[in-house]
Amino acid sequence: MKSVVAFAICAVTLLTGCSLIPNYQRPDLPVAPAYPTGAGYKGVRGSAEAAGSANTIGWRDFFTDPRLQRLIEIALRNNRDLRVAMLNVAAAQAQFRVQRSALFPQISLSTIGEFGSLPANAAIPVGAGGLLPGTGGNPTSTIDTGNAHESFHIYNPGIGFASYELDTFGQLRSLTSEAFEQYLGTTETARSAQISLVAEIASAYLAVLADQALLKITQDTLKNETANYELTNTMFKRGSTTMLSVRQAETAVDTARANIAQYTRQAAQDENALVLLLGEPMPADLPRGKGLDGQRLLSDLRSGLPSDLLFRRPDIVAAEHDLIAANANIGAARAAFFPSITLTASGGLESSQLSRLFTKSALTWSFEPQINLPIFTGGQNEANLDRANVEKSIQVAQYEKTIQTAFREVSDSLTARKTYIDQVKAEQQLVDATADTLRLSTQRFQGGVDDYLPVLEAQQSLYAAQQALLFLKQARLGNLVTLYKVLGGGWHARASDPADVSQPM
Repeated sequence: MKSVVAFAICAVTLLTGCSLIPNYQRPDLPVAPAYPTGAGYKGVRGSAEAAGSANTIGWRDFFTDPRLQRLIEIALRNNRDLRVAMLNVAAAQAQFRVQRSALFPQISLSTIGEFGSLPANAAIPVGAGGLLPGTGGNPTSTIDTGNAHESFHIYNPGIGFASYELDTFGQLRSLTSEAFEQYLGTTETARSAQISLVAEIASAYLAVLADQALLKITQDTLKNETANYELTNTMFKRGSTTMLSVRQAETAVDTARANIAQYTRQAAQDENALVLLLGEPMPADLPRGKGLDGQRLLSDLRSGLPSDLLFRRPDIVAAEHDLIAANANIGAARAAFFPSITLTASGGLESSQLSRLFTKSALTWSFEPQINLPIFTGGQNEANLDRANVEKSIQVAQYEKTIQTAFREVSDSLTARKTYIDQVKAEQQLVDATADTLRLSTQRFQGGVDDYLPVLEAQQSLYAAQQALLFLKQARLGNLVTLYKVLGGGWHARASDPADVSQPM
């Protein structure tokens, strides 16, 4: 017995050191070594002191609005998509543990008691052990019951393992490595979902703020248009203007009223979208927030080099884990061409009398090694290896596409960071100019120099310019949120923040 156990241990030690997994090499970076540096990228780089890597900046440091911070906290706890992502991590971890368990023998303890009666005049062969009455310990003997029934008792407690495959050529370890990489990839996918959720909440919040500001502009416009209509109507009654001017002023009032209804509906729908992201109704005790002009998001985010994204962006890290998993699967497919060794072993006690069960004579054991050498499989192993190689090629392409997509997203956000600043500045000048035009046109109309048409045109131009400026401010802030996200922004509030959400398992 001891020699057999020693042989099994040596076999496991000597035959499980082989691995057929190909050496993994990260594919070359499929993008330019630096981000574009044309005219659209100049002007906003940020000083070395102020700039920081997005993945090291907590979202509380990036989003300073206390109302927005509270909304992000709620969403990180209650958003259902994020909850599914975290549960997927737990499922992947469990699947990895299931696969890893195949590396170890499944040992079980069993106790069997068998009681029966043989029919009269029966000659029944006895199996191994010869434990039935009258066998004399001969496993090939038979029992002749004569004219009477013969009862028997068997007691058999034991421990052992069945069908334990030695990982001779690393097939099981390859499959375990594949499952582990898939688990790590799922973890990174969950982290990506967290970063995306933070960005989505911020974008939805900015949309609500923009709706509120747009509604305020429209209400102010309606107020001014109503005052102009009343003035025009009074002037018409005095004979100092025409009915055409009255109708033009009335048209402007009706347009503003219609816009108020539209923007009121839009504000309610955008708030509903925000509630969906939160995963619960909008709390009534939210802290006071800042307006759209009061948002102070960090603009000096250091973009670094494209190669930095390989470590910052969780979607790229997840894609590489999937690639490594596919590489490990090739090792498992290769191992299927080689022999496999399966062991079955058991040991225990067996006796026909309970009183003799724990004696030396009741000791029993068995050890059954089995070697399986594939000779003809109908091309199955070759097909599995071909499929594993193709799947790796697919993962290489997907990994490279993920990097290229990230490079494009960062480049777009970098150029938008510069051009939005220039565009907002120009649009603000346009608003100031059209406001002055409206003031002068109104004075000329009230002085009887012009009719109402120049006033109407100036008011419409000012309203359109104010709307455009508002949309540009929202877009500029939204682009900073996007830049924070695409640079792999850190989703942690702070390392010591008790309100933060735990990392995935």
